[in-house]
Amino acid sequence: MYLTVVHYHLRPGGVRRVIELATPHLVQLAPEPVSAVVFGTGEAPDADWLRGFRRRLGCTPVKVLVEPAFGYVSELSKDGRAVDRAILAGMRRLLVEISENNCLVWAHNLGLGRNLRLARRLTFTCDNLGIPLIAHHHDWWFDNRWHHFTTKPEGGLSRLDLLANTVLAASPAVCHAAINKADAAVLGKHFPGLSGWLPNPVERETPPTAARLRAAEAWLIEQIGEKAPVWLLPCRLLRRKNIAEALLLTRWLRPEAWLATTGGVSSAEEEPYASTLNAAARRHGWRLRLGLLQGDETLKPSVPELLAASEAVLLTSLQEGFGLPYLEAAAAGRPLIARQLSNIAPDLETFGFTFPQSYREVRVDPNLFDWRSERQRQARLFAEWKRLMPRTASRLAGKPPLLAAGSRRCPVPFSRLTLTAQIEVLARPIEESWARCAPLNPFLETWRTRAAAAQLKISPWPRSAARWLGGAVYAMRFWSLVPTGLARPAPGASAAAQGQFLRQKLQPENLYPLLWNLRT
Repeated sequence: MYLTVVHYHLRPGGVRRVIELATPHLVQLAPEPVSAVVFGTGEAPDADWLRGFRRRLGCTPVKVLVEPAFGYVSELSKDGRAVDRAILAGMRRLLVEISENNCLVWAHNLGLGRNLRLARRLTFTCDNLGIPLIAHHHDWWFDNRWHHFTTKPEGGLSRLDLLANTVLAASPAVCHAAINKADAAVLGKHFPGLSGWLPNPVERETPPTAARLRAAEAWLIEQIGEKAPVWLLPCRLLRRKNIAEALLLTRWLRPEAWLATTGGVSSAEEEPYASTLNAAARRHGWRLRLGLLQGDETLKPSVPELLAASEAVLLTSLQEGFGLPYLEAAAAGRPLIARQLSNIAPDLETFGFTFPQSYREVRVDPNLFDWRSERQRQARLFAEWKRLMPRTASRLAGKPPLLAAGSRRCPVPFSRLTLTAQIEVLARPIEESWARCAPLNPFLETWRTRAAAAQLKISPWPRSAARWLGGAVYAMRFWSLVPTGLARPAPGASAAAQGQFLRQKLQPENLYPLLWNLRT
């Protein structure tokens, strides 16, 4: 049997981590021998990562087919027809070796909608040839990514029903897998027998040796230019990571510490956010270091080594599909300060995890930013954002908290501000912003005391985690999802599932100004 893995790219991040951790277990526990693992991807993976991946798989061959047209359409220079032709040619090359053999396609993030032509061609081919396809959804195009909608008509997919039929294809050959229970519940309602919950595998890696830990600590000192505490945000430079909030918490709770992110910018659309935040940090002298591991991954510490060398870990994301950094911090035995995300908090509790320093929101005094300008800015951006949507979807959108407050000044969650207003808050003297905001967030006083004494609490690794997140458990759950052709989706299942997702995702609690526009 051939295990064919399809993804837009193999850049550092959560999807690549899932692939590298899960694949050896999938091969070992497959119902029949795996002849080869074949990658179909839009760009060549990092050579060092690929060597490590091959070592993990031992004797099983690993082949890589790179077809740029499999990547993000927004990053391609070809016109629509040329992209279609290249995808078709790439699909033929990908399947030529396996068309007469047993095969399973494991496709990642088709629901992100970054290449609808690829999603359409892949699902059509699998349906037509009877090749089982597990569509593994980590993120969704309709989850605060409406700016992508303007590019979708290039593929003749400007209607919501056609979008649904592409990213949530209803076929007896396709099983839709979600990484959290909330999404899996929606899929299960509309695709019974052809959907499932597939939480990410997590390995507790062997702690770095004393020598490796010293090397990582020395490397961090070299990167930030001094010996000082480092608070680590293990993420790529994405707006949804809400990095300014992590910086605010670091400056409040541990003023002498540096905040550092592991990843850099991995797509052109995130460049304005990263450059604006970086420029503000340089202008104001904030202790911020972005993209420690950006570029060539050789001769740099690994993420686990950086976690072990850091004083604390933060996770301030606005949205996550799974929230791997929660577990990475616990695995590394490092204290974590993290936002509670409603879609994944129940899953983490099911796994047995507790997080002593978790919070819902950080509320800020409205006098720390220009309230009137921010309201006008949000009103304009929100209106522009809604105009990106089809009318059916725009009618479902709730009202963002700050706009719902009207002209009445009141404390507002920092996460519900544009980057412009977030930088205004950060630019105020730290003593002033702390004095104004500490009473609004009583939990922070305790955390500040703990941080000053280097006594932030660590999330213990529960024994129950192995029953949910172990590699063997993952593989057994994965293989149980492979479509057999017996189940068949009901007519209209795709549109019905997408409609339920839209109603959920457009509720006020899921609206964030940072995600409405590339420049906020």
